[in-house]
Amino acid sequence: MKLIILDRDGTINEDRDDFVKSPDEWVPLPGALEAIARLNHAGWHTVVATNQSGLGRGTFDMATLNAMHVKMNQMLAKQGGRIDAVFFCPHAPEDACNCRKPASGLFVQIGERFGVDLADVPVVGDSLRDLQAGVAVGCRPHLVRTGKAAQLNDVQLAELCALVAGTQVHDDLTAFADFLIQRERHDRGVSGETDSGFGRLD
Repeated sequence: MKLIILDRDGTINEDRDDFVKSPDEWVPLPGALEAIARLNHAGWHTVVATNQSGLGRGTFDMATLNAMHVKMNQMLAKQGGRIDAVFFCPHAPEDACNCRKPASGLFVQIGERFGVDLADVPVVGDSLRDLQAGVAVGCRPHLVRTGKAAQLNDVQLAELCALVAGTQVHDDLTAFADFLIQRERHDRGVSGETDSGFGRLD
């Protein structure tokens, strides 16, 4: 199973300092939904792992969170894409849970749900904690320079990457999709056709 684990806020959609609290505030980043659809068409399953402490803080409720994800999936469907599942931590930081990133609880849940070893599974996020949570279970770390990472200068970016060995940096989710699809094409030694029945890689 070809699996990719994505952060949500700042990676797929615009982040907000006061949290994304409603479907109206859930706004996809330019090209992000198209990038997910391209990955899907190339045979990749995509799941989301996201901290949603707004639930624990009482900023929004489960019905509102579900409505955000309905909007995300509806917009993705128009691009021919999908998110297979959303795993979220509902706790506030002071709850000291094991699922709030940088803890790896959400990733353990993903591995159990899909019955896969997460070693070498790409994890994509815009912050240090996204990468730390993933590498704790063997994922390959990929940082996108959107959301929180967009605020980092080159020195800060280098310092972050030094904290998580093997981190690869991409401008955005589109650039990550380009990288992964081209790498798979190179590794397979093909020029456009997959062996997965999903058609062309581009």
